[in-house]
Amino acid sequence: MLLPLFYVQSALMEWVEIAGYGMGLIIGAILGLLGGGGSVLIMPVLVYLFHILPAEATAYSLFVVGCGALMGTFGSLKRNQVDWKTGGLFAVPSMLAVYTVQRWGLPAIPETWAIGQYQMSKDALIMGTFAFLMIAAAYSMLKRKNALKPKSFGNSLWWIIAAEGLVVGAITGFVGAGGGFLIVPVLVVLLGMSMEIAVGTSLMIISIKSLVGFFGSLGNGAEVDWMLILPFMALTVVGTHVGTLMRSRVKGSTLKRIFGWFILLMGVVILLTESN
Repeated sequence: MLLPLFYVQSALMEWVEIAGYGMGLIIGAILGLLGGGGSVLIMPVLVYLFHILPAEATAYSLFVVGCGALMGTFGSLKRNQVDWKTGGLFAVPSMLAVYTVQRWGLPAIPETWAIGQYQMSKDALIMGTFAFLMIAAAYSMLKRKNALKPKSFGNSLWWIIAAEGLVVGAITGFVGAGGGFLIVPVLVVLLGMSMEIAVGTSLMIISIKSLVGFFGSLGNGAEVDWMLILPFMALTVVGTHVGTLMRSRVKGSTLKRIFGWFILLMGVVILLTESN
């Protein structure tokens, strides 16, 4: 009886891993179709399908997000849709924040800590924070378009852009998400950018800070399973290209709402899972 059960478990694990790689294609397609949002699915896939510890999964996620955003940046550059000046102003403090969190912040968090009588593990803290981030991303996708009205404030609010860069960088370093849903509204509302340039500039910022954060994690001696992460990254890039080609054929607003409800549900499920 034990031998057949072993084969069933092995086959099930293989199918779960195949499903994980398949999610790489789906995540990439979402990135290509919507210009963002798909990166919030990378952490749950790595943690729940590939069984990678959350602290390690943040580094893996940064690598995948960074490479995917870099490919998107090249496409935006060809269409002259990247604002280098503003992107640099946002990227420099963001890059410093994500590197600091990955290099020194995450390792400094104790594996278990207590608030009164309640104890929480480091992994539960990361996944709980990530769940709230997913819910925030879902809200950003589900709210009406007219909630975001461009206003031109010029460059007098450069310090707000830099501060936002620090905050987004810290979030990226902690949970491994790109943070595009936080960057784009700031670029549109505060600087009056068009959505096309804001998305291209956001991709540039995400690629720089995510890859810098990944190298920061390597500075801690983090071991990377390249045999796992390179195929996943490659499939995500392929999915991004496919999604970009499909963009003109799929109604983006409908897809965005469906995806928004999906990640909202996932965020709630993760919160319930980690609270048990």
